[in-house]
Amino acid sequence: MNLEQLFQNETNTKTFAPGDTIFTVGDPGDVMYVVIAGNVEIQVHGQVMETAVPGDILGEMALVGQGARSATAIARTEVTLVPIDQKRFTFLVQETPYFAVYVMKILAERLAKMNKIIE
Repeated sequence: MNLEQLFQNETNTKTFAPGDTIFTVGDPGDVMYVVIAGNVEIQVHGQVMETAVPGDILGEMALVGQGARSATAIARTEVTLVPIDQKRFTFLVQETPYFAVYVMKILAERLAKMNKIIE
C-alpha cells in the first residue's frame, strides 16, 4: 500500500492553483500534507530542492519537530493535498505502521540530501 491508496477516499482536501504558495519558510508547522494530485516545488532560499508528486508528503519536518517551516512549498500545477494535523499524525503512526515507516524514510532521505549539500 502507498500513501495514494491510503488516502484515496479522503474527503478533507485542500486544492491549490498553479503558482499558489502552500507554506513559506518560518510559517508555523502545525500541519503536514500528502500530495494526492499535482506537483509541488519545495524551495530553500529560492533554490528548488525537490518536486513532490502524488504519494509524496511535505511539511513533515516542521510537524514532527514542532517548529517553523524550513522550506517554501509552491504549487507548480493544480494540486490536491490532504492536510494532517498533529492529532491525526499521531493516530496514523499508531494505527498504520506503513505510514510511520514511510515518514521516517522520507526524513532520513531529506537529511542525507541536506548533508550532501552542506559538504
